[in-house]
Order: sequence, then structure tokens, then C-alpha cells
Amino acid sequence: METPTPTPTPAVRRTSARMRLLAAADELFYENGINLVGIDRVIEHAGVAKASLYDCFGSKEELIRAYLKGRADKRQARISERIAGLKTPQEKILSVFDLLAEVVNRTDYRGCAFQRASAEAGVSIVIKGTCEESRAWLRSLFTELAQAAQAADPELLARQLVFLYDGAALAASVDADRHAPQAARALAAQMLPRP
Repeated sequence: METPTPTPTPAVRRTSARMRLLAAADELFYENGINLVGIDRVIEHAGVAKASLYDCFGSKEELIRAYLKGRADKRQARISERIAGLKTPQEKILSVFDLLAEVVNRTDYRGCAFQRASAEAGVSIVIKGTCEESRAWLRSLFTELAQAAQAADPELLARQLVFLYDGAALAASVDADRHAPQAARALAAQMLPRP
């Protein structure tokens, strides 16, 4: 006799709906922008009921926040993994630009999700705040690495590195300049103190 398949508990269904909504949001928002994609399209793409969106996130703005947070977490993990095996802070800083070069040369690259969302956010403090959190993490990482490299002014160097990073991501998207991260890396290398 076959054992009947247990009915998923509400928590399991909610988690499943949440993950499907986040996956749909990640795909649709990144491909088309946060303003162009409506809630109904995300719900249809995720294959969930409309009530699931409000049960899991409460609003489109909170879904966007969760989408951006997920992207930030993945980027932080990629960068942390990349720099973990490197010895000098200079190597670590330059490897962030190497990783950006890999990202912008993917066929699915549509630009920096945080730059795009921030530009589309209008007056949304939640969305702009989430984008700024991601930028603050990168700035903090560059500041720590600049301090470890014994830069004369670590905070200034970190700000300059963020400018280079942002500019390279933007040029890769807007100008289709897939070599922008390498140019930014070359400039960063000139700015770094010698090990």
C-alpha cells in the first residue's frame, strides 16, 4: 500500500511561495526594471495566488527590497569568496574589479541592479535605503582594504574605488563597454600603495 503524500504545512507553502516570488522578481525586475513590472506579472510568473504576495511581503515595495537584498547578499558572497584566498590588500582590491569584469561579460548582464533600482525608486526611502546599504558595504570593504594597504587616506581611496567600480558598471551597461572594468582596474592599480 502506498503512503499518502503529506499535505504541506502552511509554513512550507508560504516558504515555497516566497521563494517562487523572489525568483520571479529577481528575473523580471532585473530584466525589465522595477517600475515596468507590475505585481500581477510577478504573481503570474511565480505561479502563486495574489494573496501569497501580500502574505509574504505585504507590498510591491517590500518585494523589491527583498529582491535587492538577495542580490546584495549574493554579490557580497561572490566578492568575499574571491578575495578570501588572496594575500595582499592590493590583490584583493584589484580582484573585485576582475570579478566585475566577469559579471559584465555575462550574456544576461543588464547593468547594476542597485544603480537601476535607485534611478527608478522615485521617493521610495525603502528602495533607496536598500541600494545604499549595498553601496555602503562595498565602500566599507574598500576602506578596510585601503587601511590594510596603508593608504595615506583610506576613506578617500575607498570613495575613489567605489567611483571606479560604479563607473565601470555603468559604462558596461549604458555604453556596452565590456572592457570598462579592466580600465577601472588599471586606474585602481595606479592609485594603490605598493605592497
